[in-house]
Amino acid sequence: MSTVSAQTDEIARAAAAVKTMECDFVQTKQLKLLNDKLVSKGRMYYRQSDKLRWEYRSPYTYTFILNGQKVLLKNARKTDVIDTSQNKIFREIARMMMSSVVGDCLGNDKDFKTAIATTPTEWVATLEPKRKDMRQMFRQIILHFNRTKKMVSSVELIEPKGDKTVIELQNVKTNAPVADTLFALD
Repeated sequence: MSTVSAQTDEIARAAAAVKTMECDFVQTKQLKLLNDKLVSKGRMYYRQSDKLRWEYRSPYTYTFILNGQKVLLKNARKTDVIDTSQNKIFREIARMMMSSVVGDCLGNDKDFKTAIATTPTEWVATLEPKRKDMRQMFRQIILHFNRTKKMVSSVELIEPKGDKTVIELQNVKTNAPVADTLFALD
């Protein structure tokens, strides 16, 4: 793997240019102890710099909305709003989700050791958390970037015990209007 270099600068410039993004996603969770894969599908909306809606639509409905310092968690039975400034774990999860969506976490050498590999079609950034609280959640975060678009196409989250979640972004649209109502916390 090459060290973080010119690719990081290109990705950072592309991430800064993304004011809004919406896409479909397919999330595949592979548990080390099971042979089955758990597949979920949904829709994601992003607005720079602190709004994110992660909406699972199949096989269940679940919504995660980040709007500034507040997070809404909603399923069929319950809705919770959490102030991330009061909850360290949610603050970290929210920060990771936001920075991973557009790939602007690559220059964060305080929190991650980063290496980038190059293939003909993509850059693969492997992030290893430096902080203990992050290492308890993830052993590695692997971001796959489309080299042409300089955008994240998939994210792999490797947990300390070997469980793995892969999130593939599909039908990505950037810098199109995204309604304020999508980020409402009620």
